[in-house]
Amino acid sequence: MPVRELLARTSSLELTEWMAYEKLTGPLDVRLRGDISAGIVAATVANSAGGKRKLKPKDFIPVWFKRRKSIQEIWQDVMRLNAALGGTVRKKE
Repeated sequence: MPVRELLARTSSLELTEWMAYEKLTGPLDVRLRGDISAGIVAATVANSAGGKRKLKPKDFIPVWFKRRKSIQEIWQDVMRLNAALGGTVRKKE
């Protein structure tokens, strides 16, 4: 989807929430998550070599982001970004 269309369809709050989610979980684009598939293959190959320790895919997957902030601090960042992008917060009805 082109950026212009994305911005026309998505509120700044929603876009900011997705940015925060990606920061917590790693890249959303599946093409950028080849590390998971590579981790599975690497663990299989390593374990077939008969090492003493049973390795898991996570042993080969890089940590994308180390959480240095609490969830509340991240939410405050989200709200600041939302305000900076001109977004508003809708109150629950």
